[in-house]
Amino acid sequence: MDQQLIVWVVAAVVVVALLVAFWMVSQQRRRTHLREQFGPEYERVVSQEGDQGRAERVLSQREERVKKLDIRQLPAAAREDFIARWRQVQARFVDDPRGAVGDADALIGDAMKARGYPVGDFEQRAADISVEHPDVVTDYRAAHRVALQREASTEELRRAMVHYRSLFDDVVGRNERGARDERARGDEREDERLEEREETQR
Repeated sequence: MDQQLIVWVVAAVVVVALLVAFWMVSQQRRRTHLREQFGPEYERVVSQEGDQGRAERVLSQREERVKKLDIRQLPAAAREDFIARWRQVQARFVDDPRGAVGDADALIGDAMKARGYPVGDFEQRAADISVEHPDVVTDYRAAHRVALQREASTEELRRAMVHYRSLFDDVVGRNERGARDERARGDEREDERLEEREETQR
């Protein structure tokens, strides 16, 4: 083997090694990005798909899909209208927990539609919302499961309302501190009303 051929072989090996190293770094960066972007949803999809690479392709496809959507912030007037509607839903919970949970589910769908999310089947809605709101999509799924149950305890319905409220605050874009304070006040009011209701029924 002449010297020139040896040089070409060595150069080819170096290029291949560099390409492999670049690919590995690129894959690691992509994996790190997806873990940070989707949080608990990353692990859920890996478990569901049964393969890390396949799960990461699913999550990357979600990102690409949502990038193409015309997602927009709500105007102030629309935001205030949704907040007022949420207060009505929350007030209904004391007398009609199941009806309130159904209303909350519908209100979330309306808010998503107003922001530009397609409102197709539930799994697609959850997948879309997981891209920008990964911390609350697990709550959304849990609440939706309760909303579909024919029989659910008052405590399960209450937890579903709490889950819906977390997503509502994220989707509607309420002031974080104000939303947190209102949630605390709402929890206190709901607890007081439930206690009063239980006392009346005894």
